[in-house]
Amino acid sequence: MIQVLIASVAALLLAACQNVPITGRSQLQMISEGAEASLGLSAYQDVLQKEKLSLDPKLNEMVTRVGSRIAAATGRSDYQWEFKVIDNDKLANAFCLPGGKVAVYTGIMPVAKDEAGLAAVIGHEVAHAIARHGGERMSQQLLLEGATLAATVSARDESTGQLYATLLGVGATFGILLPYSRLHESEADRMGLIYMAKAGYDPRAARDFWARMAANDKKQGKPPEWLSTHPADDKRIRQIEQWLPEALSHYRPVR
Repeated sequence: MIQVLIASVAALLLAACQNVPITGRSQLQMISEGAEASLGLSAYQDVLQKEKLSLDPKLNEMVTRVGSRIAAATGRSDYQWEFKVIDNDKLANAFCLPGGKVAVYTGIMPVAKDEAGLAAVIGHEVAHAIARHGGERMSQQLLLEGATLAATVSARDESTGQLYATLLGVGATFGILLPYSRLHESEADRMGLIYMAKAGYDPRAARDFWARMAANDKKQGKPPEWLSTHPADDKRIRQIEQWLPEALSHYRPVR
């Protein structure tokens, strides 16, 4: 019985493996792309109801223009792309939810500085959606919950089961979830470079943007890399410099 269960789980995991565009990395996907997009739309609508949207016509036009060029570079014309600017000068952030729902906070514009810097921001966020990092994280969580349940059920008593669950949770956080989160960030950096280059923006602007972002982060303080969801700033910039030749091979300035 146990052998049959193991074989069934192995077959399920094998069937759930997909490859990330550009990098070719194999990833676990137990969530359908349609379901992921539906969740993304619901989350996007929830954010827009709670946040104040910017009424600045020039800023909205720029975000839509840059975002549309990045979106076209991905080749995902099946996505329902949408671009919004959220009026919040205190938050230097942006996001792209599954299905192509993009929002940029006004607080990141001083760090982005110009269209090329904005392209680096949007390219990175769009890459998360194209790589389906959200679905991969949900799949990992489902797998972890299943493993925790199995460990708890197989324990000889309740206290042992709780101990197993706690140890498994801590081990998964530091051994799987956080490392994969940092991997996702690096992967989005690499993919974002190529998308912005294909869209006609100089990918070298991404290196400058992330250097400014690192300086901005230092003011707020950051945890050590092993406790963080993101790579260390110096490592991130080194990686970007290594990927620039690949991105520059796709760069054709738009006149």
